[in-house]
Amino acid sequence: MKGADILMKALVSEGVDTVFGYPGGAIMPVYDALVHAPIKHVLTRHEQAAAHAAEGYARVTGRVGVCLATSGPGATNLITGLANAFLDSVPMVAITGQVARPLMGTDAFQEVDIFGISMPVVKHSYIVESVDELAAVVNEAFKIARSGRPGPVLIDLPKDIALAECETPDCRGGQFDAVPRPEARQLNQARDMIAASRKPLVYAGGGIRIAGAEQELLAFVEATGIPVVTTLHGIGAIASGHPLNLGMLGMHGTRAANLSVQECDLLIAVGARFDDRVTGKLDEFAPHARVVHLDGDPGEVSKLRKADCPVPGEIKTSLNFLHVRPGDIEPWIAVTMKRKAELAFTYDAPGEFVYAPAFLKKLSDARTPDTVITCDVGQHQMWVAQHCSFDSPRSHMSSGGLGTMGFGLPAAIGCQFARPDATVIAVSGDGSFMMNVQELATLKRYDLPVKIVLLDNKSLGMVRQWQKLFFEERYSEVDLSDNPDFVSVARAFGIEAMAVESRDQVDEAIERIYRSEGPLLVHVLIDPRANVWPLVPPGRNNSQMLEESTA
Repeated sequence: MKGADILMKALVSEGVDTVFGYPGGAIMPVYDALVHAPIKHVLTRHEQAAAHAAEGYARVTGRVGVCLATSGPGATNLITGLANAFLDSVPMVAITGQVARPLMGTDAFQEVDIFGISMPVVKHSYIVESVDELAAVVNEAFKIARSGRPGPVLIDLPKDIALAECETPDCRGGQFDAVPRPEARQLNQARDMIAASRKPLVYAGGGIRIAGAEQELLAFVEATGIPVVTTLHGIGAIASGHPLNLGMLGMHGTRAANLSVQECDLLIAVGARFDDRVTGKLDEFAPHARVVHLDGDPGEVSKLRKADCPVPGEIKTSLNFLHVRPGDIEPWIAVTMKRKAELAFTYDAPGEFVYAPAFLKKLSDARTPDTVITCDVGQHQMWVAQHCSFDSPRSHMSSGGLGTMGFGLPAAIGCQFARPDATVIAVSGDGSFMMNVQELATLKRYDLPVKIVLLDNKSLGMVRQWQKLFFEERYSEVDLSDNPDFVSVARAFGIEAMAVESRDQVDEAIERIYRSEGPLLVHVLIDPRANVWPLVPPGRNNSQMLEESTA
C-alpha cells in the first residue's frame, strides 16, 4: 500500500467518516487516495474554515474532527483553528502535506516548518519519517487528541512518504487513556465542606461537556439544592431553564450570577479554570468562599485560585459521590432566587431599531430540541450567551479562549455535516461575518440548510463599546458603514436572503428561519449605538458591574 492509502485505512480505523480541507501540491497524493476511500471530503474555501469546521464537527459530536491542508500557506492557514481548538480543549487531528524529505530544510517551494510553528498550540506534533510508522503515528495522534484534556494534534506528512509503499499495516483505532479516578480522601473532604456550607454555589465550566457529565451535574444539583452559575462554555451543562441556574457569570454575566459568586461561602468549581473573563479582579473573586475544585485536568487545579480542596480526576465519579445536603441553605436559596427574579433581563427597550436581545430571545423561544447555535465573536456572542436558552452544552458553540472572529459560519458547517437533521443557526456580526464570508460557497455547494442570523450595527461593536467606555470615545478603525449589501452578497452565492429593518418584521423572519428547508441569511439591522450590559470593567471585581444607566 502507498502511504496515502495507509493514511486512509488508519483514519477509517478511527471511525472517521468526514474530513474538511483544501488540496494542493504536497498533499495531492492524499487527495488521490481520497477518491476511493469511504470518507467524505468537504471542500471549504479556506483552510482556516476547514479547521473551524472540523472543530464544529468535534464539538457537537464529541468525536475527533479532522482537517487537511497542503504545505506552506495551506498549513499556516490552519494555525488559528488549531489555536482555537487548543484553548477550548477540542479534539482534532490536522494532517498537512510537506515537501519531500530530501527537500526539507532547503527553502523549497511552499516549505515551512509547520512542526515548529504549531508546537505552542497543539498537544503534540509529528513529522512522519517512515511509511512503516505512518499507521502507528495516526493511531497515536487520535489517542492523544481524545485522551485526558482533549485537544488538537498535527501530523506533517512529507510527499515522498505519502507515495512510498509498504506492507498492509496493523491499524489499532479507538484507543484513549481514561482520566484517573479521584482520591477518596479528597472526595471525603469535599463532602464534609459541602455539608458544612451555608451559602454554597456551583461554578460549572466547559469541562463538564468534555467529561460528558451533564446528567451527573443535574443529579448533584437536585440532590444538594445548590444554585449554579456557568461559564460561556458551561452554558447548557445544566438547562438554562432549570430553577437553580442563575445564568452566566463574569464580564458580561448576569447580575444574579455575579452577585451570588461574590457572597457565597463555598465555591464548587466543576470543570472550570478561573479564566480572567470569568473572575474579573482575581484576588477579589468570591472573596468569602472556600474552593472545592473538580477537574479532569490536574494542571488546572489551583493554577489561578488555590483550592482548599483539590479534587483532580474523573468528574462523573466525583459528582456522584458528593450527594450530600448542606445545612440550612434555604435562606441562601431564597436570596439567590429573589435576586434572579428581580434582576432578570427585560426586552422592552425603546427605539426604532430591532433590539438584538429581544430578537435572540424570540429566536431561542422558537427553537426545536435539535437546534444548534454557533457564534462568532463580539457583542452578538455575548447577547446569545445572555438571552438564548440551551439544554445541552453541545447545542451552543462559541469561541472562548481565543475569541476568534470568523468561527461561526464554518463551525456551523461542521455541525451540520455531523448532525444533518439538526437545525443549525450561525449568529454573526457584520465584522465577524466578513472574516470567512467565502464559506457561503460551501453552503451552496453542499446545499447545507444552515441559517445565518447576521446582526449588523455597521461597526466593530465590542471594540467600539470599549473605546466609548475606556478610551474617552476616541473611535479608531471601528466604522464599518461601508459594508456591502449582505442580502445581495448572499444571493450572489445562490443563498436565499432577507432583510429585517424594523421590529414588525421580526416574527416573520424567525418563522422563516425554522420553516426554510435550505440555507438562509437573515440580515438584521440593529442600533449602531447598542452595547452589551452588564459589564465588569477591567481591574474591578464582579460586584462592580456597569449598567447602561451608570456607564
